[in-house]
Amino acid sequence: MRTPTLLDQPRAIGTAMVSSKQRAGHSHIDDLHQSGAFKLLFPRRAGPLEAILINTAGGITGGDDFTLSATAGDGSHLCVTTQAAERAYRSQPGQTGHLGTRLKVAADARLDWLPQETILFEGCALRRSLDVDLAAGARFLMVEPILFGRRAMGEELHDVRFEDRISIRQAGDILYRDGLSLHGDVAAMLERPAIAGGAGAMASIVFVTPEAEGHLAPVRDMLGPKGGASLLRPGVLVARLLGEDGYGLRKTLLPILDRLSDNKLPQSWRL
Repeated sequence: MRTPTLLDQPRAIGTAMVSSKQRAGHSHIDDLHQSGAFKLLFPRRAGPLEAILINTAGGITGGDDFTLSATAGDGSHLCVTTQAAERAYRSQPGQTGHLGTRLKVAADARLDWLPQETILFEGCALRRSLDVDLAAGARFLMVEPILFGRRAMGEELHDVRFEDRISIRQAGDILYRDGLSLHGDVAAMLERPAIAGGAGAMASIVFVTPEAEGHLAPVRDMLGPKGGASLLRPGVLVARLLGEDGYGLRKTLLPILDRLSDNKLPQSWRL
């Protein structure tokens, strides 16, 4: 009989799907499916339909496989967030965790993709992707914050595999593509002035709306010296900011998200 190895250990699998619809001037659940270690909760509050994603496995490690899909139907407003920060834990050699997210927004609808931070731990191996399909006239707000270890705990990342891909299309036209590939001694990479200048946290923001230009100057003022914002094209605002750590990042990030979400930032961000 073959002796079991670490590669034979059970891994976490999670799938979640949610779609929204508009009825009588309010956004409601249209369809919902969840299985494995992914669960969705829907707090009752005024404003958009809010879906809180929970990873009951407690994090992602090598061999885990998670998928999420969310659709904002015609005239509806769907906000998807997370209960807490996601954690990418140490993986065994040869194993990689996967997280794939697909978002779709109909015409005259809005979707806010507002996950809390992803925390990378020493030895993690994570490959994730975010694919967004917007109809003409759709509105979309995205934030993707990343913490490179927990500085308050004295953590440094010297052995990491992290690959991240973001693709946003509208009416078949590519609006935004971004990629991040980190392998090896991330702490040394972050020290380089051309990369992060010693920062330990980063966030990317994309806001697709006809009113994007009106937010550009205020967002630039709020970013301070460790961030930048621009219009990729009319109606598409992008921003990136750095922070010394998670606390420093949030001090700048939350006021910006409050503005771009019309002060409807999910309550889980305040806990």
